[in-house]
Amino acid sequence: MTDRKPPGMPFESWVDRQIREATERGQFDDLPGAGKPLPGLDRPHDEMWWIKQKLESEGLSMPLPPTLALRKEAEEALRQARGARSETEVRQVLEEVNEKIRQAIRKGLSGPPLNLMPFDVESVVSEWRESRR
Repeated sequence: MTDRKPPGMPFESWVDRQIREATERGQFDDLPGAGKPLPGLDRPHDEMWWIKQKLESEGLSMPLPPTLALRKEAEEALRQARGARSETEVRQVLEEVNEKIRQAIRKGLSGPPLNLMPFDVESVVSEWRESRR
């Protein structure tokens, strides 16, 4: 007996044969996600993808660095101010977050650069008034 492949016959490795035989036995039938594209292939490369996926599947989250948490809070405050029911509410929401921003600028926070300045309250109030007309 020879281990040489006959001419014109495709080569099948041991692994290929194991896969083919398992397929023939139906061992790959009804696998979740079978025949579907791999999730996340359209997203940009992220070296931390597996950590993020594990955190998501376990229902966990990582706290943001303080500078990023404040940026997120500022975005949310601006959204709340724009949807406020009164001018007083607009001013209150913005003044609260502006004070946190001023403190962060004075004292410094850990994390990436803050890149955030206090909101111009009068400008946002003016926008709010215009959106109510």
